[in-house]
Amino acid sequence: MLLYSAKTVAARRLFSTAAVRLSKQQLPLEGVRVVDMTRVLAGPYCTQILGDLGAEIIKLEHPTKGDDTRAWGPPFAPYTEHADEVPGHKTGAGLGESAYFLCVNRNKKSLALNFKSAEGQKIVRDLIASADVVIENYVPGTLAKYGLAYDQLPKPNKVIYASITGYGQTGPYSNRPGYDVMVEAEMGLMHITGDPDGNPSKVGVAVTDLTTGLYAANSIMAALIHRARTGEGQYLDVCLSDCQVATLANIASSALISGKPDSGRQGTAHPSICPYQGFPTKNNGQIMIAGGNDTQFQAVCAAIERPDLAGNPDYATNALRVKNRKVLVPEISKTTASKTKEEWLEIFEGKRFPYAPINDIQTTLHHPHVRARNMVVEVDHPACGPLPLVNSPVKYSRTQPTIRSPPPMLGQHTDEVLSEVLGYDAAQISELRKDGVVN
Repeated sequence: MLLYSAKTVAARRLFSTAAVRLSKQQLPLEGVRVVDMTRVLAGPYCTQILGDLGAEIIKLEHPTKGDDTRAWGPPFAPYTEHADEVPGHKTGAGLGESAYFLCVNRNKKSLALNFKSAEGQKIVRDLIASADVVIENYVPGTLAKYGLAYDQLPKPNKVIYASITGYGQTGPYSNRPGYDVMVEAEMGLMHITGDPDGNPSKVGVAVTDLTTGLYAANSIMAALIHRARTGEGQYLDVCLSDCQVATLANIASSALISGKPDSGRQGTAHPSICPYQGFPTKNNGQIMIAGGNDTQFQAVCAAIERPDLAGNPDYATNALRVKNRKVLVPEISKTTASKTKEEWLEIFEGKRFPYAPINDIQTTLHHPHVRARNMVVEVDHPACGPLPLVNSPVKYSRTQPTIRSPPPMLGQHTDEVLSEVLGYDAAQISELRKDGVVN
């Protein structure tokens, strides 16, 4: 089946390579070339999503240090005895490959490049000219010093250029660097996270980085569709602060509509639903129980054998249960504390209300449902051997994303990219390496 008509393909370049016909075997973004000038988490998470969907990701890294997260550990996946045979590995190069780096850099090629040099800047410009998408996450103005900002590209161009920053390209904070935890703090998330009587807390993973990466990937794919229709590229200004405000979702809406302060930290509870939180059990573990509507609440009461709660007019509706939560929650807690978590899980099996144990990460990664859904897969890393990685989450009926290549070693694909994409010969590459332009 043709994704685009022959007339459309003839009228303009859609992708950097010739893969414009998609079959059941091809991935949705096959033929899209992405120049990835990002590091740490939000940008690499975005480009990994695109890579899983078939795009060719050329990751530009500092020639000796690479992506910051290559040094973020332990843990590190240890090198095997054959690691020295792999391009990009240096004898005595360290403890191994960082688990942090490994989590967001599969399906990419690593080009170790110094773009502070004139030769390096030319390489980047030539790569951009060959690409469909450029993604960077430098502080605004940084790349302009090297002639690599969007408005410095030759015109007209059809590239989609996405900048991921802490606070965006405009506004009073635009020049501030922004890590996830700072944006969590400043944009409200930390204030509503943690125990009611405790201190504010960051979320257990860098969720603002991750949601920003998701927004960026979604926006890039929308821009690709727009370009397919119009032939026009565009610039995308994506920032952590905007994405964090957007993902305040119902909490922001409640504050806007009511005009009142937010409800503060709720621990595992929900400000607008009751019961909806973790409850104590006999062995000190907790179990999450949710009565999201009146029918579910009745089912909860039946399962814990508390008909007195089910028939109490103070709990007849969700609004009343929220109003009277300071009485209702201790009553449910008194009952749940009489049995172990395992006993409650057995009792709740098959019941028509949501419930779940609160698991640690190892339990989660070895959970039978997680394994049945193929969410942990093993890939063969050239320097570290078999590595378990978290898989792409969405199941497609025709074009399933795949892990086609493990996270790269620093500079593993320098020669390949320079020769196959830009046409450099071995002597030119050797000279660039001698001058410290590439590694």
